[in-house]
Order: sequence, then C-alpha cells, then structure tokens
Amino acid sequence: MGYPEGLLAPDERLLLHRHPHWKMLFWPAVTFIVATALAGFAGGLAWRHVGNTLRDAVLIAIAAVWAILVLWRSVGPVIRWGSTHFIITDRRVLVRDGVFTHTGIDIPMNRIASVQFRHRLFERLLGTGTLIIDAASGDPLEYHDIPEVEQVHALLYHEVFDNSRDPRPERQAGPDYDRRQRDYR
Repeated sequence: MGYPEGLLAPDERLLLHRHPHWKMLFWPAVTFIVATALAGFAGGLAWRHVGNTLRDAVLIAIAAVWAILVLWRSVGPVIRWGSTHFIITDRRVLVRDGVFTHTGIDIPMNRIASVQFRHRLFERLLGTGTLIIDAASGDPLEYHDIPEVEQVHALLYHEVFDNSRDPRPERQAGPDYDRRQRDYR
C-alpha cells in the first residue's frame, strides 16, 4: 500500500518510504500454513470417518475455525503491516499506522536532536533494527523493525545535521539536490 503523496506539501520531497521489516509477516505466514494443513487433515478425517448426516456440519465447523484463525492471526497482521508507514521527507519524519483507527506522528527535521539505531545479532542478519529519534519534545521515540536501519539512520542524520550545518552550496538541499549529490561524489 503506497503512501498518498498528495498529503505532502507542494514543495516537499519524499526521500524514503518503508513498511516494517518482513520479519513481522513470518509468524502470520507460519500460522496460515499450519492452520491450512491442520484443516485439510481434519477435513480428510471427517470425510472418511464421519457419517453422511454429520459430515457437512463437521466440514463447515472446520472451515469456520480455519477462517477465524486465519483472519485473526494471518490476515490481520498483514493488513497492519501494510498500513504502517515510516516516511522521511526533506522536511519531516512521518509515522502512520492503523487500519480502523489511524495514528500518526510528524517530527520536523529542525526538532530532531539526535538519531540512533540499535540492532542485535539476529536483527543484523535480517537487515532490520530499531531507529531511535530524540526530538525536542521529551522522551526518545523508538521505531522497531525498520528495514536497513543503518542506511535509514545515515539518511536521516545527513538530512538533519549535514544539510543544515554545512555551508557548501553543493551540500544544501534544493530542487536539483540529487543531481548535485551525484556530481559531488
């Protein structure tokens, strides 16, 4: 699910848009596979060992339990994953999530005091981690399961600290910022 770029200011540039890491979808996928296998096995047993009068009722009950389990433990997490957005623009960091109740936070770049990341060994192997943004509002905000967290950290650090403090014109953001970045490297 894409983030509606129409919600950005007219001259605001989208630098990064990420959903949480795919590892959030591992257990929902396992649940779907196991529930489907168990429902198929139970349906086969019911077909073979239950009399004709009860067979349809048992098969409907198995299908209903399967559907409830899959909707609750598989489809729900996939929809939550798809509706969670971590966005960096040239002006702010946005986090949006929620299916029925939407929540969001916007952190202006000029309010960010520090940017950190943390990832354990397993998270490093998967290429994910936690991004910690210390805004001037108080407690640091932690965003878990950010894919390629080190690169996101570097991008955010560059946008917050390098662009605002480096006097060289080739390091200042502007309409032709991407071209100048390629030329500068």
